[in-house]
Amino acid sequence: MTTPAQQIADVFVELSGGSAGTPLDAPELLATLVRYGPDLLGVHAVGTVATVDARTEPQIAGSEDGAQLLKREAVKWAEGPGTEACRSGRALLDVALDSEAARRRWPRYTPRALELGYTRAAAFPLRTRERPLGALVLLGSPADAPMSEETVALAQSLADFTALALIRGHELQESRTLAGQLEHALVSRVIIEQAKGVLANSCGLSMDGAFALLRGHARAHRRVLSEVAHDVVEGRLRLGGDGPDGPAAPRR
Repeated sequence: MTTPAQQIADVFVELSGGSAGTPLDAPELLATLVRYGPDLLGVHAVGTVATVDARTEPQIAGSEDGAQLLKREAVKWAEGPGTEACRSGRALLDVALDSEAARRRWPRYTPRALELGYTRAAAFPLRTRERPLGALVLLGSPADAPMSEETVALAQSLADFTALALIRGHELQESRTLAGQLEHALVSRVIIEQAKGVLANSCGLSMDGAFALLRGHARAHRRVLSEVAHDVVEGRLRLGGDGPDGPAAPRR
């Protein structure tokens, strides 16, 4: 039988990427968080939103359809406990959604939450050193017990860990993208140097002259320089002499 402590440990392991240790991407990570959140935290439903890169759309997840819909509308309206927790970087605890204060505070969010059966809410920022990335929102029904101090602490720990995992995954993806770009640049440079050598030998050009011929053809035909170079090296394109660019310039 799994103990509560073991269950908590298992969830953190899964959020970290499991035994393989490979970071989950943002949708998988948030889906994992909301899948285990209700049972682990003793609430009716859980919703979350995160934006790791300001250039991308917010990632939204909910443990049930109502929670996901409410979170999506909260982002659209810029209202609700999750929005406030993200803005302030501080948790909001045990907010009564059926109160007049909540209606005044979130005039669109509150009626929608009550319509979906949620009467209480708490929100915890997904915190990083630079800024909150989003929020973890706990949604309660009238039958749910008040949140204990242990539950509050666990919820914030889950939110903090999720934020760190999001950043780790984003940094890894950025590193892979940069490595791919550098590799492509290196391969392109190598093929261009090879093409310059081919043209220098076949056309009696200096290396500078060979490069000028290669670049001139690429510009004239609006082609990528490395693609033209690859065609030259593979023998699919002849430049200079009797080729499409006329006679070769003499070697200096």
